[in-house]
Amino acid sequence: MRPELGARWRRRVLILLAGAASALSFAPGPLPAWLLPFVQIVTLSFLVAQTLSAANPRQAALSGWLFATAQFAVGVYWLTISMHQYGGLALPLAIAALLIFSAAMALYAAAACALCAWLCAHTRQPEQPAPRQILNALIWASSWTLFEWLRGTLFTGFTWLNIGYAHAEGMLAAWAPVVGVYGVAWLAAFAAAAIALMARAKDSPPYDRSAASVVVLALASGLIGIAGAHVEWAAPEGATLMVRLVQPATPQSEKFDPQQFNRTVTEALHLADLPAKDEAGHPDLIVLPETVMPIFQDQIPGRIWQQWQDVAKNQQATLILGVPLHTQTVDGNRYTNGAIALKPDESLAPGAPQPWHYDKHHLVPFGEFIPPGFHWFVHALQIPLGDFNRGPLIQPLLQVDGQAIALDICYEDTFGEEIAAQVAPRTDGSSGANLLVNISNLGWFGHSWALRQHLWMARMRALETARPLIAATNTGITAVISPDGQVRGALDPATPGVLDAEVRGTQGLTPYVRWRNTPILVWLALCLLAGLLKRRKAR
Repeated sequence: MRPELGARWRRRVLILLAGAASALSFAPGPLPAWLLPFVQIVTLSFLVAQTLSAANPRQAALSGWLFATAQFAVGVYWLTISMHQYGGLALPLAIAALLIFSAAMALYAAAACALCAWLCAHTRQPEQPAPRQILNALIWASSWTLFEWLRGTLFTGFTWLNIGYAHAEGMLAAWAPVVGVYGVAWLAAFAAAAIALMARAKDSPPYDRSAASVVVLALASGLIGIAGAHVEWAAPEGATLMVRLVQPATPQSEKFDPQQFNRTVTEALHLADLPAKDEAGHPDLIVLPETVMPIFQDQIPGRIWQQWQDVAKNQQATLILGVPLHTQTVDGNRYTNGAIALKPDESLAPGAPQPWHYDKHHLVPFGEFIPPGFHWFVHALQIPLGDFNRGPLIQPLLQVDGQAIALDICYEDTFGEEIAAQVAPRTDGSSGANLLVNISNLGWFGHSWALRQHLWMARMRALETARPLIAATNTGITAVISPDGQVRGALDPATPGVLDAEVRGTQGLTPYVRWRNTPILVWLALCLLAGLLKRRKAR
């Protein structure tokens, strides 16, 4: 093998290894939480160096594609659990589907690297003055973040493994209420560029001092983040609620088995109706996970609904139950993945007012709707899938003892702009939510990284909105998150139990809730425009 060919393959292997290592940074386990931000930045800096030293945009795109393919193949390996263990797809086919999906998601990273290499084509040598070094870092961070945003937006979006989530804890976390997860991603990408530029220029004095200017700016953003952690963006609002989060831990293999329906519902009823430890711990709100009853509400026997109503009366609490909903409209039948609230003073008798309900807005591709042209793939699986109808983005808030609660289901809380819309004032002038509730069923993915990754993303939503977030899940991770993103309490995964905690909503709007992703998108456009103008001048 020719030396240059061997070096090329060694470089590609190293890129794959860096991408695989970066996948460890999105939630703790096996790495500790404090190490995640540093692993993310260091591994991405290797890709930055490869991109800036690439001979052409095509070579840079290949580097980005290899890095991200490895990152997704490792980071969302748990997709094979749902396809193979619960979907009945042969393991080789499930792995092949994972690799195809990873390769498709990696196209965004490939495009980001190609764009950066093209804009920096005339100044990719490490011997550059400080202004050019800074501009190269701006171009890299903006190119990467632009395609992170596109990946989270196009084709309903896939926000998993956004590099911003590696910083739900750390120096950059306090930036989330200001610029959101995409702004945090930009700062992380800029820090990675600083390391790469410094490494490339370290043997080229005096240009090493030029590259050090980028490092200084990256460190400054981290120090500002440390100081910003002491800023309180919201104040307590209303009465303190005692909430009970129920985690039934129903095995996914039993959850949709009709023979197990009565038993699993009985177990959930028992957990919800457990006596309080003391009188002060009596729950005001009891939250059960997504599809705690996995059949449509009009197919559930009346005696079971009466049992739930009895729990609400016995506990004098409002219940939130995840259940698929079927309604008849003038346009025909409507099916949604939803939730119903039962209050102790309300009746489910025929003719009584319909209870508050929520219809899921952001549906999961293949799980809740089937994209055109993919019915053949769904038919190969043995998972209860369907084409659900979509609920509106803005729906009535649930009022409980003066707290305005916004509900979201499953991976809806991975879309920051949609959650921020629930907190922002309504068009009629009324206030938005001061408490966020997520109900999920991640049992499809076993006891995998998916559970901890989802928790880390929920922490980012609490940070962005300065609202407490409570999550009730089937198998984990059921948790209470404070407005500063800290986990106040959590249940062990795959363990039946309840989590009782005091929660008080907040009022006040963070900059991110006010303006959402608009500021960061404008900033990306300005940085890339500056890069384009500089490229034209260099030519």
